[in-house]
Amino acid sequence: MSRPGCRNSASASRALPLLKPPATRHCAAATILSGAASMSAKVSRRQLAKIAGLSAAGIASPLEGADARPGAAPRGGGGFPAGFLWGTATSSYQVEGAVDEDGRGASIWDKFVRIPGKIEDGSTGDRANDHYHRYKEDIALIKDLGCKAYRFSVAWPRVFPDGDGKPNPKGIDFYSRLVDELLKNGIEPWMTLYHWDLPQSLQDRFGGWRSTETCKIFGDYAGYVAKRLTDRVKNVFTLNESGRFVPFGYGLGIDAPGVTLPQAEVNQIRHNSALAHGLAVQAVRAHGRRGTRVGPAENIDVCVPAIDAPEHVRAAEIALREMNAGYLNVIMTGKYTDAFLKYAGADAPKYTDAELKIIGSPVDFLGLNIYAPQNYVVPSDQGAGFMPLPIPKSFPHMSSDWLRIAPETIYWVPKLAAKIWKTDAIYITENGTSGDDVVTQDGKIYDTDRIMYLRNYLAQLERATAEGVPVRGYFLWSLMDNFEWVFGLSKRFGLYHVNFDTQVRTPKLSASFYRNVIAKNAAGA
Repeated sequence: MSRPGCRNSASASRALPLLKPPATRHCAAATILSGAASMSAKVSRRQLAKIAGLSAAGIASPLEGADARPGAAPRGGGGFPAGFLWGTATSSYQVEGAVDEDGRGASIWDKFVRIPGKIEDGSTGDRANDHYHRYKEDIALIKDLGCKAYRFSVAWPRVFPDGDGKPNPKGIDFYSRLVDELLKNGIEPWMTLYHWDLPQSLQDRFGGWRSTETCKIFGDYAGYVAKRLTDRVKNVFTLNESGRFVPFGYGLGIDAPGVTLPQAEVNQIRHNSALAHGLAVQAVRAHGRRGTRVGPAENIDVCVPAIDAPEHVRAAEIALREMNAGYLNVIMTGKYTDAFLKYAGADAPKYTDAELKIIGSPVDFLGLNIYAPQNYVVPSDQGAGFMPLPIPKSFPHMSSDWLRIAPETIYWVPKLAAKIWKTDAIYITENGTSGDDVVTQDGKIYDTDRIMYLRNYLAQLERATAEGVPVRGYFLWSLMDNFEWVFGLSKRFGLYHVNFDTQVRTPKLSASFYRNVIAKNAAGA
């Protein structure tokens, strides 16, 4: 996006009344971190609210015993705008396999999956979908859907086995061939530079994202990839989901590298990831072809108004900014909010003005990964002006219990984000659902639950675009079933079913649904 005036949101935040810190200022973080040992590895990769939002920004405490009854917003109509970009997405470690081939170095996930008990079904990404060898077959599946874009990630240790030093020619060549095959099939490549597979060497030498050395090396890596691929790749995402890999990898120890650190260090690592984003933006500008666009892809801590009324919408707007103050707001504005710094206190990250300038480097678009609400909010006459409500146990959800069914989420989040951060280009970089997919005797997968989810979410996204919200495209997660992190191969998010023994890909009924949506450019398919 073109970002003139986007820092207005930061100055606005300073005018807001600050929430009084709770009696025990670090109670939320302390409760979460102290309970890490007893937490199940079943925590979802997108269950973000507690440590990534509430405990990080610490803006408000939930209202005990409240009866939250959010109303779903009405559906839109009339189709999506002409030129709306339809795509699908995967990530390197989740699909590529070939972890020991052609000079690839080890990532933190290669080591982490071998720790007993960390992965629910004991599987690894060693083979995954064997996409490294089957990418042409998989691109044919994308083309068959009618998608005009594909979001993939580059495996940093495949390109730089040690994270830095001498690049691996066979590594960058794989992505060059992948890009060529996509373009050959009329599919636009959208590239993510980092989707969690940090080179293990950087973790061993520097503590990974604990050190700004890793940030600087990431910038060098970003520049190298940009120089080699942006003659054909015109859109680049920096880091995927800092709001997940930082707290769950370095705070709770649930994800790789499996470290449990105090809240102050988690906040510092989050700051470092924001710095890495800024350095990558600058590297792409410096080394990429002219016209290359770059931006973040973040699993925003979702805040939704409990009621569609002006005071509730305003409360949700404040909440969305403050609950994301530790990462997304600072990269979009170049400043930490006063409320965030006051609450964090001694645990606030240490930084310089020069770092904030790098972090706030202007971006061309905002990528949002949206699945389910972490917070429904109501207005409050105390503190920052909002209060999050507890989610009732009876709230409907998909097969993954964290994936609450709340279609209005994908309407409100981009609408509020566009207002807060003054962006004119938003892409939904992930949205989708796992399902209890069953292969019938005739070899079919009738995933009507996934179709229900997608139909309702896309109707709300269509409503947003009809109101002028600048959502320019949508990447469905995921093209095919894959290695779903701590869940291993047990959670299936794909439009295509994958038999991981035979590597046979079979279209689910949802693939036909999505193909029809794309063909009609409308949710009511």
